[in-house]
Amino acid sequence: MAISKQRKEEVQAQYADWVKRSEAVILVEYSGSKMKVLDGIRAKIRESGGEFHVVKNTLARRVLADNGMEFPKDYLVKSTAISFAFKDPAATAKALTEATKGNEFVKVKGGLMGGRSLSPAQVKSLSEMPPLPVMRATLLGVLQAPAGKLVRTLAEPARGLAAVIKARTEAQASA
Repeated sequence: MAISKQRKEEVQAQYADWVKRSEAVILVEYSGSKMKVLDGIRAKIRESGGEFHVVKNTLARRVLADNGMEFPKDYLVKSTAISFAFKDPAATAKALTEATKGNEFVKVKGGLMGGRSLSPAQVKSLSEMPPLPVMRATLLGVLQAPAGKLVRTLAEPARGLAAVIKARTEAQASA
């Protein structure tokens, strides 16, 4: 059933909003899948801070092109659903991978991140990355390690001198 021009503009505006707010966009083919499966995927993606929506290919193509996102033309053919990662692309990709595991009807076509196209293999690699808080903690640990070592190195001579003075005081007190 055809939709009105006004409705198309509303849908296009909604897609544009989601694309602008997204850090990454992952495209999925869902041919032959049941609505219950798609609802399960949608719930998993929402838990990770994203959105998952079935889209009209022509409208999605226009919105992505208007936002300067280049991608292979075969990403928007057949039935397409898009996962929008608003907070953490790795967490959204991981949630999508987990939700579609064991389902032969749903497969990742590819994605877009930072204005660049991602292959299905790159989306899989993204899903295997640790979540953003873990990455931040790792980076913080890497940055703090040299500072901590420097503090210990600078404090060691004073600690050694204090130990010598304490030993000397104890030796004089016991003699």
